[in-house]
Amino acid sequence: MSTWLVTGGAGFIGSHLVEALLARGDSVRVLDDLSTGHRHNLPPGVTLIVGDVADPDAVGQAMQGVDGCFHLAAIASVEKGITDWLGTHRANLTGTITVFDAIRRQGGRIPVVYASSAAVYGDAASVPIGETEPCRPLSGYGADKYGCELHARVASHVHGIPTVGLRFFNVYGPRQDPKSPYSGVISIFCERIAAGMAITINGDGGQTRDFVYVADVVAALLAAMALRPADSPVFNVCTGRPTSVAALAALVADLAGRPLDARNGPPRAGEIRHSHGLPDRANAVLGLPDRVTLGDGLARVLHWMTEATR
Repeated sequence: MSTWLVTGGAGFIGSHLVEALLARGDSVRVLDDLSTGHRHNLPPGVTLIVGDVADPDAVGQAMQGVDGCFHLAAIASVEKGITDWLGTHRANLTGTITVFDAIRRQGGRIPVVYASSAAVYGDAASVPIGETEPCRPLSGYGADKYGCELHARVASHVHGIPTVGLRFFNVYGPRQDPKSPYSGVISIFCERIAAGMAITINGDGGQTRDFVYVADVVAALLAAMALRPADSPVFNVCTGRPTSVAALAALVADLAGRPLDARNGPPRAGEIRHSHGLPDRANAVLGLPDRVTLGDGLARVLHWMTEATR
């Protein structure tokens, strides 16, 4: 039985990963400051350490005796990166370096699989976006995630720490709180449309995104941990299928059996028009299964929301 540390394990993606690790009989330790995660997301049998991922003592304690670390703790908000630039930088980049440094200080070769983001690409010159596309982030969040990749290279080549980075595109699924300021458009649309409420589409709705279901993200995390590479690779975690925001709203309404009441609001300043990735490299190296279709994933989110309100 292996023991894993999951930073940010009480959050949306982290709690799904924790469940998958427990289901295969592993032991799980979670480090989370509970700023956006919740205790109730964690199943029985998990050791929770409430602490700050940028605190060397907390991370060092959490890292003791583990076989590997899934580093997911972050403030995943472009907007928060604007209003609290320094605070988000501390959580996102300093926190990642703290994880690597805790392993260095222990003199171990504990492998780390960490969450990067499609935000590292910025407004890519062409789509679909492959991993060789230049990284030109346009937000503090994207810049910090790219910084995580650069420091992962240092961790690997200087300190001998095996690392794999996963560039998540637009992840969705159960437990993504529609009331949180960090929530994606899917959780907000599902909640409002299912309740018969109007939604606001920023701009004309023609902007496209690559929506990937959380179970597929968990599969990528588990496969990446099995690699143990020497060259600190990064992979896109995406479907390769673009969906416009307008089409997304229509699909949610159809699945919910509700009429669509959509209003167009002003476009977000600096919003990227089109973003979807190439999954080919991840598919080939990580051996990932077929992705959950958007229709099936949305149906699962709507079912979870219905069950959660009972």
